[in-house]
Amino acid sequence: MTHTAYLFPGQGSQTVGMGQALAEGYPVARDTFAEADTILGFALSALCFSGPAETLTETRNAQPALLTTSIAALRALQTARPALPSPCCVAGHSLGEYSALVAAGALRFADAVRLTRVRGELMAQAGAAHPGSMAAILRLEDAAVAALCAQAAAETGDVVQPANYNSPGQVVISGGPAGIAAAAALAKAAGGRAMPLAVSIAAHSALMGPIAAEFAAHLAATDFSAPRFPVIGNVQAAPLTTPDEIRQELTAQLTAPVRWTASVTYMTGAGATRFVEIGAGSVLTGLVKRIAADVETATVGTAEEIGALRSNE
Repeated sequence: MTHTAYLFPGQGSQTVGMGQALAEGYPVARDTFAEADTILGFALSALCFSGPAETLTETRNAQPALLTTSIAALRALQTARPALPSPCCVAGHSLGEYSALVAAGALRFADAVRLTRVRGELMAQAGAAHPGSMAAILRLEDAAVAALCAQAAAETGDVVQPANYNSPGQVVISGGPAGIAAAAALAKAAGGRAMPLAVSIAAHSALMGPIAAEFAAHLAATDFSAPRFPVIGNVQAAPLTTPDEIRQELTAQLTAPVRWTASVTYMTGAGATRFVEIGAGSVLTGLVKRIAADVETATVGTAEEIGALRSNE
């Protein structure tokens, strides 16, 4: 028996044209985009399908766009392949955690669209008030990256911290520009490689702290339910089981690192032997293969991929 986990991508996976073929081929996917358009009061669908890319990439747009694309793909999969068993567990990378919660029945799609739009707007506000930077550090151990972040922070007085533990040998760091530059230099001196990311927002760092209370108020006003199957949270790398745990997770996630390596390890330890990435791109399945080389992976972002996905055996 193959035990399948569903994964949902986060910011950075957006591309112009995402979801268009699904919307053309599946009425349920088209209706999902139409619902998001109505909720937001503008044509998010047109932005996903036709761009322009620079507008789609804006944080306040990319977050609900990726969520909507993932849920459109999930609903199309469920409609086209009704015999597929439910996943053994689900997880999403940062913004993708909202898609995972919708998939598990813990959060209504309409509420997720509103929350991700607000989340994106608040994160952009925080970035405008305190511009930040991010970089991917490659070829160093997690502990070494955390140590060089601490050293760079001490040397510069800037915020510098791990933001995404993506896979062994790949950690994204986040913080102030001077601190990130210092950390990148330290990483190179230690034999690693530093790749600056094209962002101006220090996601998953203390620079997002000023928006936490306001976002927590939005979460408090949103109805959550107990998930129908395990949702593995980014912060704890363990299942979220109650509405209060979910709210605490989504607030903490703003300033805490995404523990993706630990999350995937938890899921394989719980019996997951196949990981299916639902939505735009294949970033997460690539990371999974670096964490657990023996598992199966698949992506569901097009009609062809939905048709090719085999049932559990």
